[in-house]
Amino acid sequence: MHISEFDYELPEELIAQHPLERRDASRMLILNRETHSWRDARFAEFPNLIRAGDLIVVNNTRVFPARLTGQRDPSGGRVEILLIREIEPAVWEALVRPANRLKAGERVRFGDSSLRAEVIESTAGGMRRLRFDGDQPIEALLSKVGETPLPPYIKRPEGTTEEDNERYQTVFAQERGAVAAPTAGLHFTAELVETLRALGAGVVEITLHVGYGTFEPVRVDTVAEHRVGSEFFEIREEAAEVINENRARGGRVVAVGTTTTRALESAVNAEGIVEPGQRQTNLTITPGYKFQVVDSLLTNFHLPRSSLLLLVSAFAGRDFALAAYRYAVQQRFRFYSYGDCMFVI
Repeated sequence: MHISEFDYELPEELIAQHPLERRDASRMLILNRETHSWRDARFAEFPNLIRAGDLIVVNNTRVFPARLTGQRDPSGGRVEILLIREIEPAVWEALVRPANRLKAGERVRFGDSSLRAEVIESTAGGMRRLRFDGDQPIEALLSKVGETPLPPYIKRPEGTTEEDNERYQTVFAQERGAVAAPTAGLHFTAELVETLRALGAGVVEITLHVGYGTFEPVRVDTVAEHRVGSEFFEIREEAAEVINENRARGGRVVAVGTTTTRALESAVNAEGIVEPGQRQTNLTITPGYKFQVVDSLLTNFHLPRSSLLLLVSAFAGRDFALAAYRYAVQQRFRFYSYGDCMFVI
């Protein structure tokens, strides 16, 4: 399949720039794979679609302040840094801008703080490896200096706001380590979670630290040649037990988000058992993939020609998924991270 087969037209004004006042006020498009039909709803109605015995699996990763703005030392030129992953203590792989001006040995300072960074080397994909130092623990300094790393399609004159520090985290966010939010989880409120439990559904947390690989552009023409970058995930033993017991009883596994889906499908063994543990996933899900764990998927609307749209197309079927996307555009749904969602059953 060619990546051009996963394209659609989206007016820029449909890209959500701010979250709604209430998390659960978003619209939801419900897709039925069996009947190849859809209907409009509100996410607040999500519990009405859940049955006793269903298991909702969520990603409890927490976004850390990975976006830094610094100055080249001593010239003072502006430098933008997006931390991607920590290689070893105080050493990070990062996207930097302007990349062509930052060579090995150059240093960056960050305002009045003691935090400094030295470029160690260039790495694959135009990234840089940086070593940080300062007069306090590096993690504490990064938390003070860094900002919430909103996606580049959120373009506001005011940039990141205090509201984003809370709203670009899910209510499940606990385990620090993501550079982007698992956005399907942004629609949940604590009250809605309690409603789900009262209905007899289970809610279980796993962790996948969303990395650059999740939103890295597909740079190949042939879909089969694309590989999503590796990401760390963890499924604790008690979570794996709940998931496996639920599947053995015949209950549905409802994955909240593509990241949760990737972790679950990466953890299942040849016998169909979800194995606990910590590891890296290199799984790339494209049309033709046979899902082994996930029965239903809640997800936001994703970028054209993206690995996330490939995953959704693998789950729902390419033609059906793209037809639903075109309908969502016609009906003025809100798209991407702060946008609306679809529930594929």
